[in-house]
Amino acid sequence: MQKTISIVIPAYNEEDNLLVIVERLERILEGRGYAFEIILVDDGSKDKTLSVIKAMAQIKPNIFYIEFSRNFGHQPALKAGLDYAHGDCVISLDADLQHPPELIIQMLEKWEEGYEVVYTRRHEDKSLPYKKRVTSSLYYKLLNVLSDIEIESGTADFRLMDRKVVSVFKEFQENEPFIRGLVKWMGYKQFALDYVPSKRFSGNSKYNLKKMLRFATHGVTSFSIKPLYTAVYLGFIFSFLSLLYIPYVIHAFYIGKEVNGWASIIMTIVFFGGLQLIILGIIGIYIGKMFLQSKNRPNYIIRSSNLSLKENGVVEF
Repeated sequence: MQKTISIVIPAYNEEDNLLVIVERLERILEGRGYAFEIILVDDGSKDKTLSVIKAMAQIKPNIFYIEFSRNFGHQPALKAGLDYAHGDCVISLDADLQHPPELIIQMLEKWEEGYEVVYTRRHEDKSLPYKKRVTSSLYYKLLNVLSDIEIESGTADFRLMDRKVVSVFKEFQENEPFIRGLVKWMGYKQFALDYVPSKRFSGNSKYNLKKMLRFATHGVTSFSIKPLYTAVYLGFIFSFLSLLYIPYVIHAFYIGKEVNGWASIIMTIVFFGGLQLIILGIIGIYIGKMFLQSKNRPNYIIRSSNLSLKENGVVEF
């Protein structure tokens, strides 16, 4: 029986990239003995992304689209594609062509060998700005130190997942899913492929520093309560250090000497005030996540889709 491959591509303002990536995917998969479908998820784009997708879907019966009611973000868009994919395996990649589609051939080979998850690790691009490379490295180090899972540096959302893995993943109802962490946490038989990222074909990166910091915070708080333990440990450490000051105060009082250090006291107060705010912020993040999860809102809202028309939606080449 012929196997079917589902390819999921989230897209936000990628009008100039979609035709190119679809053509490359078709060239790669043609004659490989697989049937395949391509699911393009429009994440509330403001350009002509949706128009380009609909035009392709009208002439290519194996192309399907999901249109969000607004911009929900990359991770919800990726989850929507996984939720609606029907292939024996599902491959996800970005639309900007920085994830080389040619690597899919190796992914399929490893899948046929029995691996249930084939994920990718990005080699450091020396042409990237130094600041970008440093923040990326720090992101993974911080994530691994503060969370209960270990994600290799450069791990991307360019991966292949077997149908059994996708079926389990679809059962998760987490608010703001951190997918690369969830896939690692799930286990199964996994294999890593290294790749050198290609240049972005068109457009600009959607991840600025603010989004990267938020993504890092979300990744840590999604898989661990270690930051809360860290706050407790800091409390014990500084409480112990404050006890070391008591003998000096008693000695100064005993000999009638005035205790100096007004400036240092003010600095100490400011320091501990800031520390308390940080700890309260950490606690607030966890409480906020529980609050949002308790509302049980969907990760995304679909405005339109042609998936309901899918009957013989995979095309054999």
